[in-house]
Amino acid sequence: MKNHPFVGLAGNIGVGKTTFTEIVSKKMDWIPYYESVADNPYLIDFYRDMSRWSFNLQVYFLHKRFKTHHEMSMSNGGVIQDRTIYEDVEIFARNLQEMNFMDKRDWENYRGLFSIMTSYLRQPDLIIYLKASTDTLLSRIKNRSRDYEKTIDPEYLHTLNVAYNKWINNIKNIPVLVIETDGFNIFDDKEKLTKILDETQQRLA
Repeated sequence: MKNHPFVGLAGNIGVGKTTFTEIVSKKMDWIPYYESVADNPYLIDFYRDMSRWSFNLQVYFLHKRFKTHHEMSMSNGGVIQDRTIYEDVEIFARNLQEMNFMDKRDWENYRGLFSIMTSYLRQPDLIIYLKASTDTLLSRIKNRSRDYEKTIDPEYLHTLNVAYNKWINNIKNIPVLVIETDGFNIFDDKEKLTKILDETQQRLA
């Protein structure tokens, strides 16, 4: 396995990225980096009015993700990131533009900023994609009871899932490990977790 592996974790809202990051980082002795959610000043406003706050939200995420990605690249040990910077443009911003929640001017401005910023970043050695059905995502979101997520439209989650599958299938320059998480309980299914860790090590070899 690489001496200082850089693993990016990808997946839709509610799929379990934070829990997966926490557990895997301990098992593999990697440094975890988490998505900036609790302190995000735009999330509540965004879910109330996506058209008004989409650009602001995406620029905030891009700013935070770039900072985290750069810190990870400079690390002297293995790292795992809860959501990659590539999802910001390929999934969330693109989907908002296609659903007419972000106008063409903001989309082109955001995409240009993203392109310049990512040109300076090291790519992950592996992307792990946690995949789940829309019904599973809705169930997990309900169970974690975050107030700002109560108004998430199931159709919005579904369109994100479609975008994720399209993006994952078209990644050519970064190895990808897809994990089906419907019915998978990371706390109880020790055998599957062990297989995932073994395959992760093999992909990084």
